[in-house]
Amino acid sequence: MQDLREVGLKVTLPRVKILEMLEKSSLSRQHMSAEDVYKTLLESGEEIGLATVYRVLTQFELAGLVKRHHFEGGNSIFELNRGDHHDHILCEKCGRVDEFVSEEIELLQTQVAKRLGYDLRNHCLYLYGICPACQAVAS
Repeated sequence: MQDLREVGLKVTLPRVKILEMLEKSSLSRQHMSAEDVYKTLLESGEEIGLATVYRVLTQFELAGLVKRHHFEGGNSIFELNRGDHHDHILCEKCGRVDEFVSEEIELLQTQVAKRLGYDLRNHCLYLYGICPACQAVAS
């Protein structure tokens, strides 16, 4: 709740519930779409509408509490903004998203930007493939 106040947002039940859910998903490195948040709220007996979920997630994004990632196919997921940098790999079959950090990739991106004369300010890297579980099913 302190996080909400610190970024200038009023503490409301929908904001608290959605923030708690994102904090839980952050511990397991799980990424959630707005629809995932909505379904989980419904399953736990919370009566918070889908429009409210979208509005709250957008407010959280604008306030810097969460990061929104847009993947090919129109998929967007949200995760708490922990201040660390990591990249993502996405399963094209089931939509699973995993995080990873690679110092080699970070160094290479910096070298490419420098070689092309860019002052690199920010970047994101999304890789797409088939996760181990989906590969096992296909076999």
